[in-house]
Amino acid sequence: MIIEELFTFNFFTLSFFCFIGAFIDSVAGGGGLISLPAYMASGLPPHFALGTNKLSGFFSGLGSSLNYALSGKVNWKLIKKLGFFSFIGSYLGVNTILKTKPDYINYIVLTALILVLIYTLIHKNMGNISEYKGLNKRNITLGIFMAFGIGFYNRFLGPGTGSFLVFFLMKIFKYDFVEANGDSKILNLIGNFTSIIIFLINGKVYFLYGIPISFIMFLGASLGSRFAILKGSKFIRPVFLFITFITIINMLKNTLL
Repeated sequence: MIIEELFTFNFFTLSFFCFIGAFIDSVAGGGGLISLPAYMASGLPPHFALGTNKLSGFFSGLGSSLNYALSGKVNWKLIKKLGFFSFIGSYLGVNTILKTKPDYINYIVLTALILVLIYTLIHKNMGNISEYKGLNKRNITLGIFMAFGIGFYNRFLGPGTGSFLVFFLMKIFKYDFVEANGDSKILNLIGNFTSIIIFLINGKVYFLYGIPISFIMFLGASLGSRFAILKGSKFIRPVFLFITFITIINMLKNTLL
């Protein structure tokens, strides 16, 4: 029975879209815009789709994080300073979403994403060349606020998290797109761990799909991150802009309808 359910058109379609989602996510974030709707279209109830997507998304993040780390594109000194605040922000975000209706925040986030898109389009050289000159009290302090705030937002709402992380890492630390991608994947991975634990505790993960799709998304993310590292910022930038634009359109549709 289990084997039969895995060898269906429905499962292969889900696998394809989740692989694509993981590939894109490892390059510029936003993979959840593909994988979550794919899970929901597979027939899973919304809460199980969310929980199972978080599980496979964690392994997608793990696949890309490993490649960025092994390629020397992760600043571990910075991660040690920001990781705890990302975790705390995520923990508080998960608990807040259980008690609050976040709809009104959509307008603020939508405006912020539009500003990120416009700013990146105007500043055409942003992220093309690394101007990172080390850590200091100012950029570490700003980084802590960023890690906490985006960690909270990621668990509270979610859309645009990858865009925000990459953008602010470039702005605060003067990274290029590849360096910002590397650190953003680790910070996001830390935050995602919190969500997985809560969904698992509440029994909202469908393991029959979650386990094999986790493996598929790990492979997709590994391939995507290798491609991004090889091609560099000139490849990541247009994908980043495209994903940010698609996120804006998706949020506009959900907010106005």
